[in-house]
Amino acid sequence: MPGPIATLVLLRRPLDLLAALATEGELAELRIGPVRALVVCDPELTQQLLRDDRTFDKGGIIFDQIREAVGNGLATCPHADHRRRRRLVQPALHRSRLPEYASIISDEFDRLTAGWAEGERLDVVAEMTASITNTLAAAMFAGRLEKERLDHMRADTRTVMAAIARRAFLPRAINRLPIPANRRFDRANARLRGELAALVAAGRYDDHDHDDLLSALLRPPPGEDAALTDTELTDELVTFFMGGVDTTGNTLAWSLHLLASRPEAQQRLHDEVDSVLGGRAAHHADLPALPWTHAVIKETLRLYPPGWLLTRTTTADSVLGKHHIPAGTTIAYSPYLLHHRADLYPDPDTFDPERSHTRGAYIPFGGGARKCPGEDFALTQAVIALATITARWQLLPDPAAHVRPYPNLALTPHGLYLYASRRSHGSNTFTQ
Repeated sequence: MPGPIATLVLLRRPLDLLAALATEGELAELRIGPVRALVVCDPELTQQLLRDDRTFDKGGIIFDQIREAVGNGLATCPHADHRRRRRLVQPALHRSRLPEYASIISDEFDRLTAGWAEGERLDVVAEMTASITNTLAAAMFAGRLEKERLDHMRADTRTVMAAIARRAFLPRAINRLPIPANRRFDRANARLRGELAALVAAGRYDDHDHDDLLSALLRPPPGEDAALTDTELTDELVTFFMGGVDTTGNTLAWSLHLLASRPEAQQRLHDEVDSVLGGRAAHHADLPALPWTHAVIKETLRLYPPGWLLTRTTTADSVLGKHHIPAGTTIAYSPYLLHHRADLYPDPDTFDPERSHTRGAYIPFGGGARKCPGEDFALTQAVIALATITARWQLLPDPAAHVRPYPNLALTPHGLYLYASRRSHGSNTFTQ
C-alpha cells in the first residue's frame, strides 16, 4: 500500500488497515504521519524485535510522543537507562505487595457497585476510568490527594492521552504551533507533571512510610546505593498514573461490553462469582478460584490490546529475520495485528474466553526485557473489579448505543452505555 494512502487510512480506519497488513508478508511499509516505518506482521519477528531491545530501542514517532508527555520513565527510557531504572522501580510492584493493592481495588469497586441504581444507564468508560483513577491514587499516594486535585489530574490525563495519538501522525512543526489543541495539551501536561512533582517534593520531607507506591519509590531498594532522583520519580509516577488509568479502565469497559453481547459467557461468569463470592466484593485470596474471570480479561486483552500500535528505533544496521534493516529505521509492531491474524486465532473477531493464546503471538503487555512491569498489578485490578461488578449486577446493552473502538493511545470503546440490573444471588433478571 503506498505510503500517503496508508497514512490517510491509518487516521480514518486504523484497525482495518492493521488487519489488512497481516496479509502483506513478514514486513509491510507504512507511512505513520511524516515518518516511513516498517510494520512487523509476523509473531517470530515481533519476538526478535522485543527480545533485542539494544538494537531495536524504545523510540520512533509514537514513543517519542509518549516520552514528550511522560518523560523518561521506565516505559519510555532508552536501553542505556533501562536496567538501572527497572532495578529501582520493580520492587515497588513486586507480587508480595499485590494483596495490599488488591484491598484498595476491592474497597473501591465495593463502593462503586453499591451506588448504582436498578435500571440505571451507565456511561461505562467514565465509570471504569473514574474508579481505576481512585484505586491508582490510593495505591500510589495513600490519601495524600484530595478529591478536587484528583479530579483535575484525571481530566488532564484524558486530555494528554487523547492528544498523544493525534500528535504522532502530525509533523513536529505543527505540534509546536500555538493553536488551541497544542495549548490544551501543553497546559494539561504541565499541570499533571506539576501536581506529581509536588507530591514527590513533599514526600522527600515526610518521614512517615505511608505504605504506598510513592513511599516505596522514595527509598532505594536493597543493594542499591541511591534512589530515583526527583525528576526520575516524577517521570515514573506520570507513567504509572497515565498508563494505569487508560489501559485498565478501557479493558474493564471492553470486557463488560463483550459480556453483555455474549449472554452465555456472562452466565458462566455469574455462576463462577456466585459460587466463590456469594454477592460480596472479591479479594486477593479469591483470585485462584476465578479462572473464568481471568479468561474473560485475557480474551478482552486479545481483542482490544491497550497498546495497539507501538514503535521502536533501530540503533545499528541489523537483520530482522531475513530482512536487512538500516540503522535509523523506525519499526512498528502491533499487538492488535497479531491478535487478529486468522491463522493464529481462528475467527479472530469473535469473543471466546475458552480459546488458547498462541505462544509468542499474545503480547498485550509487550515482551522481552521491556515487558510492562505493571502486568500483575493491572491483571489483579481487572479481575477483582470485574468479579465484584458481576457478583452484584447484570449489565445489558443499550439498543440505541453504537459502540466502536476509538484509537487513542489505547483503544477506547466509544459510545458504550449499558443498563444495570441488580442481581439477587444466583439469578439474572432485568426489566427495563
